[in-house]
Amino acid sequence: MSNLRLINETSGTSVSSVDITDIFSSDYDIYKISGVGNFSNTNRFIYFRFINTSGSIITASNYDYANYVMESYTSFGESKSTNADHIERLVYSTNGDDFGFEIYVFNPNNSDSYTFALYQSSGRSSLGLVSVKSIAVLKQQAQMGGIKIYNADFTDISVRTYGLRVDS
Repeated sequence: MSNLRLINETSGTSVSSVDITDIFSSDYDIYKISGVGNFSNTNRFIYFRFINTSGSIITASNYDYANYVMESYTSFGESKSTNADHIERLVYSTNGDDFGFEIYVFNPNNSDSYTFALYQSSGRSSLGLVSVKSIAVLKQQAQMGGIKIYNADFTDISVRTYGLRVDS
């Protein structure tokens, strides 16, 4: 049996990024971050980075990620990187439109472990729907306190963070 507890709700209008801080603690090992919104520019990718407990955005080249991109109008493809300075393709869209995403974050507040993320999203292009399923890791043994979502001119964005408690 498991339970979700709402920890934070963050929203923005006419912003280029959203910093969600002080959401990870020792209370939970697993977090669910869900977001919906719209962006107006033609950037194809929305990125994210982790923020440590001191409030600094992690920009070091310690991120690895792998994406499986499923476009409804062409064959599916992959995108991956090692030693990147961000996590790419939280959302993939070619014309700036509505989107939704979900990120599961594992061990962000554990300084003895790397921080892992599983994420998936749905976006749109002028040709059809685009979905992404991905995995990522921040190869730092440090306590993370939050997340930064960026690389788009968000018309609006709404993000909810939940702690996931697993009962045995």
